Amino acid sequence: MTDPELLQLGFQEAPVALMILSNRRILRVNAEFESLFGWPQPDLAGQSVRLLYPSSIDYEKTGSRWVRRLAGQQRHEDERFMRCRSGATLWMRARGRTLTPDDPFRLTLWAFDPLPDRMTGTEALTLREREVAGYVVKGFTSKEIGQALGISPRTVEVHRSAIMRKLGVGKAAEMVARITGRA
Repeated sequence: MTDPELLQLGFQEAPVALMILSNRRILRVNAEFESLFGWPQPDLAGQSVRLLYPSSIDYEKTGSRWVRRLAGQQRHEDERFMRCRSGATLWMRARGRTLTPDDPFRLTLWAFDPLPDRMTGTEALTLREREVAGYVVKGFTSKEIGQALGISPRTVEVHRSAIMRKLGVGKAAEMVARITGRA
C-alpha cells in the first residue's frame, strides 16, 4: 500500500468516530462515525453539522464556546448531547482541533466517544427528566432548555420540580451537585 492509501485506511477504519469540517460543514466522516450516528457517509458530505445537535440553541451556544476556545488553544474537548439519525440523543465526549488557528472553524478535525451515563442518582428519572437534568447541569435556563427540547419553559419547570423531588433536594444547586456526584 502507498502512504496515501494507508492514511485513507487509517482515517476510514479508525476505532473512534471521526469527522472533518470546514466552516461547520461536514467534509468527511469515517465508518465508526456512520455506525455511531446512523447516517451513511455519502449523505453527510456538505451538510451542516447542525443536524447532529438536539436544537439550534445547542448548535449556536456550542459554536460560540468552541470558536473562543479553539482560537486560544487550538484543541478543546467537552461533553454534550448529540443527536443520531434515529432522533436518539447520546451523551458524548467531543474532542476537536483546528488546523487553521487564524480562522478556527475553517478546517477542524473532531472525534466523538459515547459516554456512559455519569449522572448519579438519576436511575428513577424518566428519559425526558434525564434530558432536562443534563441541560440543567450545563447551566441552561428553563427557557433555553424548553427551546432546545421543543417544549414550553413551564413544562421544563414541571420536570425540574419532579427531578428535585425524586432526588430529594430543595435547590437547583443541590440538584446539580447530586447529579454530577459532587454531593
